[in-house]
Amino acid sequence: MAEIRLSAEDRTEFGKGFARRARAVNKIPGVVYGHGEPVRHILLPGHDLMIALRTSNVLLSLDFGDGSTQLVLPKDVQKDPVKRTLEHVDLLLVRQGEKVTVDVAVTPVGEVVTGAVLDQPLTSVSVLTEATHIPTSFEVDVEKKEEGFQLFARDLQLPAGVELLTDGDQLVLHVAATRGEVSEEAAEAADGEGDAGEGSAE
Repeated sequence: MAEIRLSAEDRTEFGKGFARRARAVNKIPGVVYGHGEPVRHILLPGHDLMIALRTSNVLLSLDFGDGSTQLVLPKDVQKDPVKRTLEHVDLLLVRQGEKVTVDVAVTPVGEVVTGAVLDQPLTSVSVLTEATHIPTSFEVDVEKKEEGFQLFARDLQLPAGVELLTDGDQLVLHVAATRGEVSEEAAEAADGEGDAGEGSAE
């Protein structure tokens, strides 16, 4: 997992008024916390931050003007409920080799057989992994999978050093019949029961 470098600056002003002024010049307020360190209040470049956050569990390397750097993981991103623009970000301080708990997406790859439908009740799983080696996603091959195929959390192929925290018995995805096929089967079953009923009446 690659690090994305962002310039950062400390801030000493607070409040909604300051936050509005900062966002007006495309700077996003944030805080860095963790490891018992004092909370650090910062400003980040809005456009660069927005692009970086498109990557799930992105590892950010913050470069400050005094030459210091900090490795962080986004933990909470606040957006305007209407405009969906960035308003604030909470960042967790991490270190090389440290393990963190994150949610990683499960991504189906391929198409199931014609006439079946893929149902995915669990779109991500929680894992314990090194902060500098967070998987982007866990891919699952569903090409030509037929009705009845099931995959549980315990069946996911995890890279070395990654530990599954989600209950292994949780169903991640399965292949089912389409509603049309289910309806046809129900209709056939009903016809069969009707025929049986007529036969017994005689």
